Amino acid sequence: MDTEKTHIVPAQVKPTRLQDYGVGIFDSTYTKSALKKAIKKGLIKVNGERASTATMISGGEKITLQGTESNQAHKSFIYRLKVLFEDEYLAVVHKPAGILVNGNTFKTIANALPSNIKPSPLKDACRPQPVHRLDYATTGVLMVGKTSSSIRTLNRLFEQKSIRKEYFAVTIGQMREMSGEISSMINDKPALSEYKVLKTVTSERFEQLNLVTLNPKTGRRHQLRKHLNELGHPILGDRDYYLEGLLLKGKGMYLHAARLEFIHPFTGKSLIIEDDLPKKFKNIFP
Repeated sequence: MDTEKTHIVPAQVKPTRLQDYGVGIFDSTYTKSALKKAIKKGLIKVNGERASTATMISGGEKITLQGTESNQAHKSFIYRLKVLFEDEYLAVVHKPAGILVNGNTFKTIANALPSNIKPSPLKDACRPQPVHRLDYATTGVLMVGKTSSSIRTLNRLFEQKSIRKEYFAVTIGQMREMSGEISSMINDKPALSEYKVLKTVTSERFEQLNLVTLNPKTGRRHQLRKHLNELGHPILGDRDYYLEGLLLKGKGMYLHAARLEFIHPFTGKSLIIEDDLPKKFKNIFP
């Protein structure tokens, strides 16, 4: 059925472009890319006029979103998630392997959040939404916004690299350098990752396996996976970026988002949220 959703802009300290303000004000515009798509399609109006990404928001405006809503649009996917941290503004959950964070399918982390996350008591509470991505096969910490303002703010913090992310991976082959940087162009944009080898074990099939910690300094799609493959030491179990004859089948990918470190944008507290290594990592590196 056709729907129209409305958002009344509260008083603003200073004017903001719609492409920045509008992230998270509607369930279907919880990322900047989703918002831009809705604006491009002409689905968003400000005070009755078709909006652009450059439309300025200063307070008091009526923003509407036109769309078609399916009968299942707001049904929750009943799927138990481990909640690592939660307050009235945001939450951090463990994302298992083998499930999408969001997308055009019902079985996603986004659709499982309402049955796992407590509703926020704040005035701008909304349906909880992930504010960054993890690949289908990747496990680990995933941050969620619970209010319109927190979704916008957290998106901005990730864009500004104000949230430090740390990953663990198992890589293939004998790595010559125990630590270093990997720099290259990904999708015509500069990408930089730091790595450090923590442990190694010999392997009959792969010569050597390495437990590596990774810190992405930029946020390109598949950055860590591409960078390690470019280095000649792809992630064990990666089905997209691998060396011929060295693809591990049936065990999943050994990439884990282990830690988020940031200053809480609303309470000012310094937070470190960690997620233990999966059992399959510990089986290789006891």
